[in-house]
Amino acid sequence: MAFHIVLVEPEIPANTGNIARTCAATGAHLHLVRPLGFSTDDKQLKRAGLDYWHSVTIEYHDSFAELQHKYPDATYYFASTKGKKYYSDFAYKDGDFLVFGKETKGLPEELIYSNLDTCIKMPMTDAVRSLNLSNSVCAVLYEALRQNEFPDLK
Repeated sequence: MAFHIVLVEPEIPANTGNIARTCAATGAHLHLVRPLGFSTDDKQLKRAGLDYWHSVTIEYHDSFAELQHKYPDATYYFASTKGKKYYSDFAYKDGDFLVFGKETKGLPEELIYSNLDTCIKMPMTDAVRSLNLSNSVCAVLYEALRQNEFPDLK
């Protein structure tokens, strides 16, 4: 088993490449929900992921509903500034799906408001609207891994 990182409509290739590298380092599976804001042949995407692409399990989905249909029994956590609890307030288990939205708008509101009980937020000052996507993924994923005593990692 492994944690799953879901990027819903990511827009910036460098962020997705950095997240792919984090997935390679941790054994997390990466799910990309279309439409993507870039081509998967993008030079920036490949540069950010360096030579780790062969170590990443990636699935593409045409919609979030398609992903949920494929994994109906999974637990999903939705990163949003609208969340009521911090990401560190949840007890993650191996196999959970950590869901992040696009860089400019985050997750669709209907997804957030229909899943408020599993929305997670990052603490921050009012000086910024949100953290960088790849930094947010890394922080939440490593918290989930820490809670599970870093399974299969050295």
